[in-house]
Amino acid sequence: MNDFVGTRTVVTGGMGFIGSTLARALCDRGAEVTIIDSLIPEYGGNPFNLVGYESKMKINVSDVRDKYSLEYLLRDADIIFNLAGQTSHLDSMEQPETDLAINTSAQLSILETTRRVNPNAKVIFTSTRQIYGRPLFLPVDETHVIRPVDINGINKYAAEQYHMLYHSVYGLPVSVLRLTNTYGPRMRVKDARQTFLGVWLRNALVGMKINVFGDGLQLRDFNYVDDCVEALTLAAVKDSAIGKIYNLAGSEVISLRDLAEMLTALVPGSSYELVSFPEERKAIDIGDYYGSSSLIENELGLEYKTNLRSGLIESLNYFTRHLEEYL
Repeated sequence: MNDFVGTRTVVTGGMGFIGSTLARALCDRGAEVTIIDSLIPEYGGNPFNLVGYESKMKINVSDVRDKYSLEYLLRDADIIFNLAGQTSHLDSMEQPETDLAINTSAQLSILETTRRVNPNAKVIFTSTRQIYGRPLFLPVDETHVIRPVDINGINKYAAEQYHMLYHSVYGLPVSVLRLTNTYGPRMRVKDARQTFLGVWLRNALVGMKINVFGDGLQLRDFNYVDDCVEALTLAAVKDSAIGKIYNLAGSEVISLRDLAEMLTALVPGSSYELVSFPEERKAIDIGDYYGSSSLIENELGLEYKTNLRSGLIESLNYFTRHLEEYL
């Protein structure tokens, strides 16, 4: 718990769901934390996520596309947790150039700035399991072919390859984590821009029916946010993670129908129904997906602490108290 004492850390996207949870954990572990977040409404930043911690960190409302502010903000960091990005798959198809600017061009600017002004800083980049597309085998490990089904997946893959290039050519100490469906307190629930599970949680709590697309038999894995934060911090403190790409898959596999059953059982009066796939979603759906975290477990010692049912209970308890702050 003391491995970050005095460590100067930067969290891009630090007022978003995962970024804010990470920033709070870093503060608790003694780090000096600087937040970069644009607070653009579509991308998940929410000042409420840092309530109680505002005086413990430096908060900069700045867009990672603004290369002129990056030099100042990144100059003194020991570790840069690079979480800022556009996460909506549908938005990426409707606004591909915006997705390119945020998820690829801005990432290149972060790397180039770091190379010039702070080449010894560790950079931990969050990518996505979406880059694999429709799986050829399950569970998906890091050897699986890359074949994205949407613009977001293409741009995120380009960004992670930029990170690996800056390691191999310039020696920048980088690590990449490919995240699966992450959920928990402070997640986005007003829409499905981060993950459909946020909308499911909201609907359960406000008495709206949960829509399960198709037959509901699609398999997925889910990762509680505290386990995700643990993986990010392990990648930051362990030199064996430098130059590596890791899947961060969930510890449990479940069908969407069974997930809906589990969630509605936890919220009296809530319900779900099976509905037809919207055409725009069907076109980029990946079918069954679950990944393997064996590599990060074996090399970095990651241990999952929160099972799916417990994580849903923690999430529901949080949003029962604070739902208005997220609508």
